[in-house]
Amino acid sequence: MTKLTRRTFLAGSSALVAATATQWGRAPRAQAQTSELNLYTSRHYDTDDTLYNSFTDATGIRVNMVEASADELIERIKSEGDNSPADILITVDAGRLWRAEQDGLFQPVNSERLNSAVPGYLRHSDGLWFGFSKRARVFMYNRDRVNPTELSTYEDLVDPKWSGRLLTRTSTNIYSQSLTGAMLHHMGAEATEEWARGFVANFARQPEGNDTAQIQAVAAGVGDVAIANSYYLARLMKSEDPADQAVAEQVGMFFPNQGEGERGTHVNISGGGVLRSASNYEAAVQFLEHLVSSESQQYFASGNNEYPVVEGTPVDPVLASFGTFQEDEIDASIFGGNNDEALRIMDRAGWA
Repeated sequence: MTKLTRRTFLAGSSALVAATATQWGRAPRAQAQTSELNLYTSRHYDTDDTLYNSFTDATGIRVNMVEASADELIERIKSEGDNSPADILITVDAGRLWRAEQDGLFQPVNSERLNSAVPGYLRHSDGLWFGFSKRARVFMYNRDRVNPTELSTYEDLVDPKWSGRLLTRTSTNIYSQSLTGAMLHHMGAEATEEWARGFVANFARQPEGNDTAQIQAVAAGVGDVAIANSYYLARLMKSEDPADQAVAEQVGMFFPNQGEGERGTHVNISGGGVLRSASNYEAAVQFLEHLVSSESQQYFASGNNEYPVVEGTPVDPVLASFGTFQEDEIDASIFGGNNDEALRIMDRAGWA
């Protein structure tokens, strides 16, 4: 790589922290104001490099990246405090953005370009963070064992017809928490707990593995229907591995809650904001604005098979093949803020 400086952060690695602090400490910040931007990101997609390199091409500002899980990065920024070299945090799931917001890590951005490009339900009302791509939380079903006409809503997954047939991730996974947090908003605590208990009662196995593992298990007949993010199936469809292609051929995708008067499919975001510690604020805002440019949004749509947030951006052909759908336009701050209560509900329901 010629334009990006990339580092992988390992929790508890004092040597790396010290090395990074030496390179990105407070002393050289005058130079950083015009030539460098320090990005902490939990998006582990090499395809994002094109996004960041195009920003450098347009502005001359080099992007230095530290990559780790969202929780590690949030804890690191908190421990670094005002001395943090980080200008921007980019992560996936509104729940993690909400956690960083609650820890006071972001500062507000008032950008007409961002406010007009990103729909209100996909950004913080005070400009603390913005969504830049979307992923739909959908049903993946075994084509040989499920007729898609049997599928309808998240609520319907408690029906006894699904007994021993459902697959999902653990309750500790942020995607599970955000979906349940959205249910909590729409249904209330009592009804959501009842739903969670019914959902758990229909599990084909104890939750395990990531979204790809759920899709593979559906293809193998371990269960018949799984909840997973849309881009995972698109990734398998594009793979050159014959095993991945065989899985993709066996699995169909269904958008829940699409009937008349229904709220639509749960949609989560990948997004970010400018950190309170940022010394290069103007460049950081420029960077966020770059991510809503036509070029960047098209790359989000194709580079990781996600849905763009800017209206009118072409959708990747593989995603487009799944069809259009109505999304649940609940404010991402709401289900992010509901995550803790959602986890308690899932725990009580026996969702491992």
